[in-house]
This record gives sequence, C-alpha cells and structure tokens, in this order.
Amino acid sequence: MKYEKKIEISSMTLHILAMVFMLCDHLWATVIPGNDWLTDIGRIAFPIFAFMIVEGYFHTRSLKKYVGRLLVFAIISEIPFNLVMGSSLFYPLHQNVLWTFLIAVFLIWLNELARKKGKLWLLIVTGIGTLCLAFVLGLVTFVDYHYAGVLTVLVFYFFRGRKWWHFVGQLVCLYYINMEILSGFYYEVDVFGHTVTIVRQAFALLALLPIWLYRGKQGPYNKVIKNVYYWFYPVHLLVLALVRML
Repeated sequence: MKYEKKIEISSMTLHILAMVFMLCDHLWATVIPGNDWLTDIGRIAFPIFAFMIVEGYFHTRSLKKYVGRLLVFAIISEIPFNLVMGSSLFYPLHQNVLWTFLIAVFLIWLNELARKKGKLWLLIVTGIGTLCLAFVLGLVTFVDYHYAGVLTVLVFYFFRGRKWWHFVGQLVCLYYINMEILSGFYYEVDVFGHTVTIVRQAFALLALLPIWLYRGKQGPYNKVIKNVYYWFYPVHLLVLALVRML
C-alpha cells in the first residue's frame, strides 16, 4: 500500500502568510490605495493571527511572559498605528490589534480558571459572561475589529481541536462574524446574466484553509524568528506611515 503524506503547514508558515496578507491590506490603506485586491486578500490575515494567539496561549512556557510581550508591543505599536489610522501621534478613537488580543487572552484565562474547577455550571456561567465581556470591552476600548475581533479569537478557543464539529463551529461562527457583524463593503459581479453580491469581508473565511492544514507543527523557531514575529507589526506600520508622509 502506497503511503500518502498528509498536506500540512507549520506555525511558521501561518505567521508568514498572516504577515504577508496584513502587509497587503495596509499597503492598500496607505501607499497603494485603489487596488482593492490588496485589501480583499488582506481579510485573510486577522483570523490567522487570532488562531495563533490561542495556540500561543496553550503552547507558551510562561503565560506571564506571553502577556507581557503582547502588552509591551501593544504600547510600542500605538504611535505607528496612530500615524497610519489617524495621521497623528495621538488617536484615541482606534487602538491597535494587540489590545484586541490582550482582551481575548484575558477572557481565555478566565475560562481556563473555570475549567480547572471542573464544575459544569461554572463553565456555562463563565462562557456566557465571557461573551458579554467581549462585547462590552471590545466596544468601550475602541480596539481594532472591536468586539468582533475579540469574538474571533474566542471562536478558535471554544472550538479548538480537529474533530468535525470543531471545524463546523469555526466555519459557522466566522461566517456570522464576517458576513453579519463586519459585512460592510460588497461587490456586485455579473455571472451568466445574474448579479451576484460578494461581501469583501467574506474573503476572511479563506483563512480557514491554511488553519485547518496546521496540525501543531512549529517549524523553524528561535529567538530571532520570535522577534521578527513581534517587531513586524510596529515596524511595518511605522515604515508605511513615513512613506505616506513623503
């Protein structure tokens, strides 16, 4: 019987894909406006990052250090993000995506505390409370993707695994988040004489393809690679902001 190797991608590949897609989206938003295909494929980035945040939570050797790094880079990224989003050093109406992830990590931590108690009623109450907190905190803090971003991370937490119902849960929830909550801009395409509406945010669902091909393999990883993962976000934002100013 011939052995067939399963197609799978590593954590490193997911990070690279997410960074490339994010760069495309931010290029469209800053120095190459009008090329809508850049932001279309850019929609794929956020769900991948959200998925990797959950994986990072469960694979980190120190949760305190993991949260600390996210916090430090959220602060570092604030000025570059403000320059891109508001063209100023101070822009309180929109916070960078690392704050979104910090809120989500906090809510995951609350659920993990409840899970360790081993009481079903506590898990249910905490789960409901988590969804309420995700909505409130996502709105009042003005974080990127607001509560929809926090919920996206939580989808990958609550449906973490490789059973069929995990995949269905991820697909259904991401469909609702992107097609109902974040729907926004859409295209009208003529197909065989019929007008078909394509919601731009629907491209985010394509992120599930590389995510489902991930089976826990880390790939190459060292201190340099880890620094690239964290520094890419603030550095590329700063570079794009400066280029736009020229």
